[in-house]
Amino acid sequence: MRIGVPREIKVHEYRVGLTPDSVREAAAHGHEVLVETGAGLGIGCEDADYRKAGARIASDAKEVFALGELIVKVKEPQPQECAMLRDGQVLFTYLHLAPDPGQAQRLQDSGVTAFAYETVTDPGGGLPLLTPMSEVAGRMSIQVGATYLQKPWGMRGILLPGVPGAPSARVVVLGAGIAGAQAARTAAGLGAQVTVFDRSLPKLRRLDDLYGGRLRTVYSTTDAIEEAIGRADLVIGAVLIPGATTPKLVRRGQMALLQPGTVLVDIAIDQGGCFETSRPTTHQDPVFEVAGVIHYAVANMPGAVPRTSAFALNHATLPFVLALADKGWQRACRDDPHLLAGLNIHRGKITCRAVAQSLGKECVPANLEG
Repeated sequence: MRIGVPREIKVHEYRVGLTPDSVREAAAHGHEVLVETGAGLGIGCEDADYRKAGARIASDAKEVFALGELIVKVKEPQPQECAMLRDGQVLFTYLHLAPDPGQAQRLQDSGVTAFAYETVTDPGGGLPLLTPMSEVAGRMSIQVGATYLQKPWGMRGILLPGVPGAPSARVVVLGAGIAGAQAARTAAGLGAQVTVFDRSLPKLRRLDDLYGGRLRTVYSTTDAIEEAIGRADLVIGAVLIPGATTPKLVRRGQMALLQPGTVLVDIAIDQGGCFETSRPTTHQDPVFEVAGVIHYAVANMPGAVPRTSAFALNHATLPFVLALADKGWQRACRDDPHLLAGLNIHRGKITCRAVAQSLGKECVPANLEG
């Protein structure tokens, strides 16, 4: 199969769908890999590295999309990329369709068979292709939050870990999944006062077992959240419902509870965000203010650390890329129900139930026998 790897064009997105070592593995399986020139520069990999791994270098994205049978990306296809997709082609990337009806419609119109990294599952019920980026985003959220708590950004001038005689920052983490747990771990490690909310008692117990008195775990209720955010310096939104729109845990009317200068970091913005006042931002223009509260809602946070992110992501995605290329998407899905869970769109129809429900559309299972 011919695998196409275009250069990412989302604002300040430097990751790449396949790293040179992944290309070498695909080539060893007998596949032709076509990589757009410059696709790996953001992670420090030049065209020569890809040629050495066995890839052919394409002059532009048009060539990649025209010749590629399987397109492997990182971020959702931008409108100009959707226009180059076609019937019978397979797309494998992050999609986050639930809050993005425009993209969903463009993919439906293209006829492409589209798999979303974020809905591929594993035998334990996890999301193996979302996990590495959730780990990155969770840890980054504290780093970012600590930056924006500083006075030069117009905020409160608080050092996250404090110093002897001056208290550390109060950090609230909404969600105890992968991203939330990593945020809590990082904040606690820096010496902040951390409170984590979730409705999963097993997740809260796990954090309590791991970190004990270094953080507080609280069952998530409206009253408990309101009390905590009213005293918080930094609030991390890290709730995820696979494939579906993120529930709004802090509504616009509750913003008055927050102290001026509080920082909100919305890791869940890809799926619509945890805060009603959130809107997607970019690394070029990452923050905005609502009622004296700064919001950081960059939709591709791991793109700021592309080398770490790209290699971590490739280690998770490569087995699925090889399965799709070796077997074709239908047989690969018949053999692996967890890959099938990643199928979001096929020939104009939405095939993922959570996405269909979020968009108010019909879910139509794909024919795996044709």
